[in-house]
Amino acid sequence: MTKTHLGSIVLLAGLIITATAHMVSQEPLDGPKRIFQDAMFDNLVGTWKMTGKVMGRPVEYGLKSEWILNHQFLQLHLKDINIPPTYEAIVYIGYDNTSERYVAHWVDVFGGRASETLGFGARSGNSTKFAFEYPDGPFHNTFNWQPETKTWNFLLERKDQTGKWIVFAEYNLRRAS
Repeated sequence: MTKTHLGSIVLLAGLIITATAHMVSQEPLDGPKRIFQDAMFDNLVGTWKMTGKVMGRPVEYGLKSEWILNHQFLQLHLKDINIPPTYEAIVYIGYDNTSERYVAHWVDVFGGRASETLGFGARSGNSTKFAFEYPDGPFHNTFNWQPETKTWNFLLERKDQTGKWIVFAEYNLRRAS
């Protein structure tokens, strides 16, 4: 083996060691040290009064939201004002850094079958639109932040049998006093 070959082998070994050390020292894209930071959803933390319509009928809910699980998810707990409530849901909103998309787990009184579908979302300006592919058809849930009034609007749409998107529900949120 010549000095040139030996030098090349040493250089190659050094590059491999450096690359391996760099790969080992990098933090993973997702995990406990990569917390979910989102300025828009920070505005949703707190206690809210939700008013709106579901399938054309007026409704009123209370909503409380907070960052949970090491700031990995924003938890929304909503329930209608009836005693006992006829509708209640807990929603977990997170972010998948690897796939660069929002995720939403919507768990409610309709049980496991209705809650098994994960929603995926994308943000555009002050809105994040989640798409859910439920067994009975696609569903969109759009969270709209209105910074001028410091209020939120949630628009829920479903695709009907003809393929047309129709409003399932719409809510306006104002801070609870």
